[in-house]
Amino acid sequence: MSLSAITAPGLSALTQPRAVPPRASLGHLLDHLGTTLLEVAAGEPTLPLAEQGVGGVVIHDPVDAPVLPSRALVLGVGVHEPDDVLALLEQTAAAGGAGLVVRAPAPADPRITAVAERTGTVLLALTRGASWNQLATLVRSLLGEGQVGTAEPESLGGVPAGDLFALANAIGSLLDAPVTIEDRSSRILAFSGRQDEADESRIQTILGRQVPDRFTRGLEAHGVFRQLYGSDRPVWMPPDVLSMPEVTVSRVAIAVRAGDEILGTIWAAVDAPLDAAREQSLVDSAKLVALHLLRMRAGADVERRLASELVATALEGGPGTVDALSRLGLAGRPLVVLAMGLTEADAEPGTLSLARREAERQRSADALAVHLSALHPGSVVAVVGGVCYAVLPVTVDPIGAADERAAAVAAEFLQRTGGRVPGMIGVGVVAPDVSALTRSRDSADRALRVLRSGTSSRRVARASDVHIESLMLQLADLAAAEGHQTSGPVARLAAYDAAHRTQLVETLRAWLDSFGDAIAASGRVHVHPNTFRYRLRRIGEVGGIDLDDADSRFAAMLELRLLRW
Repeated sequence: MSLSAITAPGLSALTQPRAVPPRASLGHLLDHLGTTLLEVAAGEPTLPLAEQGVGGVVIHDPVDAPVLPSRALVLGVGVHEPDDVLALLEQTAAAGGAGLVVRAPAPADPRITAVAERTGTVLLALTRGASWNQLATLVRSLLGEGQVGTAEPESLGGVPAGDLFALANAIGSLLDAPVTIEDRSSRILAFSGRQDEADESRIQTILGRQVPDRFTRGLEAHGVFRQLYGSDRPVWMPPDVLSMPEVTVSRVAIAVRAGDEILGTIWAAVDAPLDAAREQSLVDSAKLVALHLLRMRAGADVERRLASELVATALEGGPGTVDALSRLGLAGRPLVVLAMGLTEADAEPGTLSLARREAERQRSADALAVHLSALHPGSVVAVVGGVCYAVLPVTVDPIGAADERAAAVAAEFLQRTGGRVPGMIGVGVVAPDVSALTRSRDSADRALRVLRSGTSSRRVARASDVHIESLMLQLADLAAAEGHQTSGPVARLAAYDAAHRTQLVETLRAWLDSFGDAIAASGRVHVHPNTFRYRLRRIGEVGGIDLDDADSRFAAMLELRLLRW
């Protein structure tokens, strides 16, 4: 298999505009390819102009400039110098292009930044080692997602996208050998036929869908992975080098990479080193496997985004709720909403970068989804508005313990993950039907907010567990929204404390929390009981509060709670 077999017959084919679904924006492409192939060098891909649909992919030709479709993404192959990049970026922007891609590192030039910011045309940098054809293929496949009227399934190199077993068989035919495709952890992703022609180690690997640990340790001890990851050529290993009794057939392997990222490996059981033609076939096959693996990754991300959109639609409670729940497989079932967020410290701006926080949320969401898949089949998990929501189908019983079971599942998840998931989970009320789902979400949000406020040491709470705290939060929000300023006795005591460095507010809180027991309250604040009684008299004088009056005590307790929130 040569590169010509897996690329378009000519560059001009890439210039043809494609029908683009509305969501295929530059931001959408970067969501899927940014961590592997692309980075933003200048401009902002989240601005309204950049969020418009990308109209096609064009490879820049300095001799015969192509006609750019609307909102084109231009691949600046061979464009390196700052002046050349600037000129091509201005040309792309003048034609209404969405962005320009150059090889990393992109030149750091304030003129380029100014043009990108002024025009909204984004400059991107392609990771060193990644091929332009790989980028063009992946971008075009993403632009075609959800396209109506596709005549046949998408294929890469003549193999349906993501069908690694068909690809393994094709590679096996090229090499005339049984082949496996493995990920970075030596898990079997796919394998070809004729595995019976290999040896006992291969049979054990296929049966377990994982290379046994003793084999991987042997490969690591002999430096095999170091050789694979350090070269883009195949590595041949005779049985005597591997020194394993189960290995009686030689191996040839090659790393599958996208730029600097190792995606996996291809392994073939062979009798002798490959000749030049078969070695080149394996090299080309590794590039094709990389395309399929990246396409599968992109597809998984698309499904994740779709799930997030459906969950968001369902939780909003609008006219699309029933349809969204039907597509999620949750229609007509009692549901409970869980709301998981980072701890208050981790959620504060500046504590973690935005990218770190988003990555942490997604990792937590993925872990929660795996946990729920075993305990609550049919559950869906998605990150919506910075909060990880889980919607669980439950069984409603007479004693109303469904939310208790949901809280137990959430607590078990946080216990199993230990400190690796720095989150807290609020559990909403049971929603017996669609109309109550938004109420379940609201109550879960309120419980999560109470947990994140730091007034409790717990990490999981049902809405009923923190009902009073939730009401206090709502009251504090109402007071803040209407601009109310505290002006009662507690406010006067707080002002006096600030001016005279006293502790009258602390004394009043300790006395109220101790039900008026001055001895116990003095121990809370570590002063002598006589000193504490003197402070109580000063509270009455300064604050103008009658501590013998029940309504006055209640008003003071309420004001103290509002000060805390």
